[in-house]
Amino acid sequence: MAEVTKLVDVVFSGLSALSIEGVNDAGDMIVVRASTRDDAVACPSCGTLTGRVLAVHERIPADVPVDGRRVLVRLRVRRMRCPVAECPRQTFREQVPGLVERYQRRTVRLGEQVPWVVRELAGRASARLLPAIGISVGRDTAVRVLLGIPLPDRGVPRVLGIDDFALRRGHDYATVVIDADTGTRVDVLPGRGAQVVAGWLRAHPGVEIVCRDGSTAYAQAVRDALPHAIQVADRWHLWHGLCDAAGREVAAHSACWASATGLREGKLADTTLQRWQQIHALLDAGVGLLDCSRRLGLAMNTVKRYARAATPQRIQRVPKYRASMIDPYRDHLRARREQQPAVGATALLGEIRALGYTGSHNLLVRYLNQGRHLDEHQHLSTRRAARLILTRPENLNNQQHQRLAALTAACPEMTALADLVRSFAAALTPDKDNPARLAAWATAAREADLPQVHSFARGIELDIDAVTAAITLPHHNGRTEGVNTKTKLLKRQMYGRAGFALLRHRILLG
Repeated sequence: MAEVTKLVDVVFSGLSALSIEGVNDAGDMIVVRASTRDDAVACPSCGTLTGRVLAVHERIPADVPVDGRRVLVRLRVRRMRCPVAECPRQTFREQVPGLVERYQRRTVRLGEQVPWVVRELAGRASARLLPAIGISVGRDTAVRVLLGIPLPDRGVPRVLGIDDFALRRGHDYATVVIDADTGTRVDVLPGRGAQVVAGWLRAHPGVEIVCRDGSTAYAQAVRDALPHAIQVADRWHLWHGLCDAAGREVAAHSACWASATGLREGKLADTTLQRWQQIHALLDAGVGLLDCSRRLGLAMNTVKRYARAATPQRIQRVPKYRASMIDPYRDHLRARREQQPAVGATALLGEIRALGYTGSHNLLVRYLNQGRHLDEHQHLSTRRAARLILTRPENLNNQQHQRLAALTAACPEMTALADLVRSFAAALTPDKDNPARLAAWATAAREADLPQVHSFARGIELDIDAVTAAITLPHHNGRTEGVNTKTKLLKRQMYGRAGFALLRHRILLG
């Protein structure tokens, strides 16, 4: 019996302020019978000690689980009478401070555990998980507990990061404000735009530096509310803008560099050449575009595209195929089709499976119909060509270096593009000499025959102060982007089931 008592004292040590009268095994739960001690208690109004018992009541709060099962405490508490006749509270129910609070259905220690779960999972997910560990909580209760967690009182940071995110893409947006140095969430504002941000900045003075993306609305808001604050453009967005411009330039000059890395050969290339010759022959004979379309049985847009091309190479494009499981067997397929043109896909499938192919029959049929087995090597797509130019040279292997050399030597525009990308990337590391480098880069960009890069350079010139601060100061907006990434997870957890107030609470608790 002594050992049992000792075990109960150990397992239910959190209930040491009570007198434990017994423990019952109720199957899926454990019921602890307990009562308060027979000590005098102080009146909550006048503080007078009293031992006069008027009645006994029972409370059934839940406690932390034991052995993976729920624990309920059938707690007998006393209703006491205050001995002071003038006391405004003649009777009161005794409380157990630190164990069970007034009006609560959980013990204090259980109430401290539940918020840690609901702040990560919110309502429905918490209601599914908590019963598995012996805690019974409904989804509405979980949300109520979550909203009851007090938000930390955070001051206005010196360096502010600001960005927007979609509540409902294309319709509703919100703005998140953080401390750009520490990543601490400061506030979440409903809506976006200059008025929303400027109003918040005026109500929270003290910001000296604002990190933002290229949004003109945020730039105008900072100028209106904090004319003396330093605006810092985000370096990632600068690089991303250059990558988009470079990708479009690579696509526009694909006829140049594709000749160096390998244009499409075979039947499709012959068909393209023949079609170009037919259309231009008709055009030279004075036939109109509509009549060309009717005579050749081609769509009008197709005829226009061929008519705009001065040479057939302008029409030829590298295929946009990704690497395939059949690529290692391309030589075998090409040799077999040269020896026996009528050999079927089923026979070829058996042959390459004997060589180690593990893919499907449909994949092989599509591969053959596209004529990919006729290519001597894997072609370079527009996206992969742009990636070679935009990747750090030390991260390229020997084969990629060779392809990059052929790519950049294809035409003067591609050479200039590669040089501009490298020089701009070098200026993205903050340094006091970067403004001069940026000015030299802008001059070189204007002299090059690269319209997409010209557009990007004009955008930089319109926001030159913020861009200059970005390449000279260590501050950036990366932590704000990280908060937005976490917000996407929160939105998916709450999809269609909650409003802005709950989402804001969860973001600020994060």
